[in-house]
Amino acid sequence: MPEPTAHHVGITVADLDRAVAFYTDTFDLDVVAEFSVGGDAFADAVAVDGATGSFAHLDAGGARIELVEYDPEAAGSDPPELNHPGAVHVGLAVDDLDAFYEGLDDDIETLSQPRTTDSGTRILFVRDPEANLIEVLEA
Repeated sequence: MPEPTAHHVGITVADLDRAVAFYTDTFDLDVVAEFSVGGDAFADAVAVDGATGSFAHLDAGGARIELVEYDPEAAGSDPPELNHPGAVHVGLAVDDLDAFYEGLDDDIETLSQPRTTDSGTRILFVRDPEANLIEVLEA
């Protein structure tokens, strides 16, 4: 069997334009592709009758973040919590976590101020406009 390689981390959003603006403005990520997908094969693959998706791929320095807005959109859910089974987050590294934190817009939700863990890693969790979690860590 061929060995898999990482291609992207996918995040489903309700408003693709707002999500793209957040990730490009907050993290200075570049949009490398934008496209839409529909048709029976796509709907069957995602197991959502009549599904279409609008996608944006962002360059996160060796990894891609895929933002996707589905039609039809599923009913809302509670914001994810890190300790719930199945919870996911994206990890992005910065050189200076304190400077990054100080530069955040006031309307960006954080779970705490930057903290140093027992392992010595400096971390900060923020939520995007869709309440998805992003771990920002000092490289």
